[in-house]
Amino acid sequence: MVHTSVIGCGNMGSALVTGLSKAGGHTIVACDLDPDALAAVADYADETTDDISRAGESDVVFVAVKPDIVEAVLADLDLSADQTLVTIAAGVPTDFVEARTDARVVRIMPNLAAETRDMAAAATGDLTDEVRELLADVGEFAEIEESQMDIATAVNGSGPAFVFYFIKAMTEAGVAGGLDHEEAQTLAAQTFKGAAETVVRDDRSADELIDAVCSPNGTTIEGMEVLWDSDADAALKDAVTAAERRSEELAADFDDE
Repeated sequence: MVHTSVIGCGNMGSALVTGLSKAGGHTIVACDLDPDALAAVADYADETTDDISRAGESDVVFVAVKPDIVEAVLADLDLSADQTLVTIAAGVPTDFVEARTDARVVRIMPNLAAETRDMAAAATGDLTDEVRELLADVGEFAEIEESQMDIATAVNGSGPAFVFYFIKAMTEAGVAGGLDHEEAQTLAAQTFKGAAETVVRDDRSADELIDAVCSPNGTTIEGMEVLWDSDADAALKDAVTAAERRSEELAADFDDE
C-alpha cells in the first residue's frame, strides 16, 4: 500500500485519482482549491482537502497542476528527503523542481487513460519502487532520459487527441456507409483499442502485423493501398513534431528563470 496524494484535480489529476482508486490497495488524498473539482473525485479518494500541507504528508505527492502555477505550489509544500514528489506539468524541467524541494523528484508525462488504467506514461528522475507500483497500477510506463521528455510529451501526452481524431474519421466513414453513429463509433473505438493491445502484447512489428491482416486481393489491402499512397503518415509525424516543439518552448520559459 502506498500513501499518496494528488494536488490538482483537473483532467489529469482526477484521472490519476480515479485510476488508482480502481486499482485498490492505496490511500489517496485529493487536494484542490476548487470545491467542484474535489466533489468530482470524492467517491474515489479516501480524503479530499483544500489544505496543501495535508496533502504534503503523503509518501508520494503528485503535483498535477498547470505549468505556470507549479512554482507557487512547490513554495507551499514542505517535503522531506524521505518523500517523493512526482511532477506532471508539461515543460517543467526536473532540475527546476529539485531546486525547490528536499524530496526525491520524478517527472512523468502520463495521459488521461489513467482513469481506465490504460495509461501510457514516460518517466524520468529518481523513480522508487513505490512510484513504479503506482504507475504500473494505472497502465504502462517507460523510463526515459530527461532529454527525451519533449518528444515523449508529444507521443503519449498529446497522442490521445491524435488517436481521437482518427477514431472520429473512421466513425464518420462508417456513418457515411450506413451505420448509425453509435454503432460506427463503437466499432471504430474498439478496433483501435484491440489493435493497440495487439501491438503492446505481440512480438511482431507494426509492418508485420499489417501484413498479417492484409490478405491478397482482400478488402484490407485495398484500403492500405490508399493510405500508403497518401500523406497520412507525414501529417501525423508533423502533428507530433508540432507538439514536441511546443513542449520545448514551455521548457525554455523555465530555463530563463
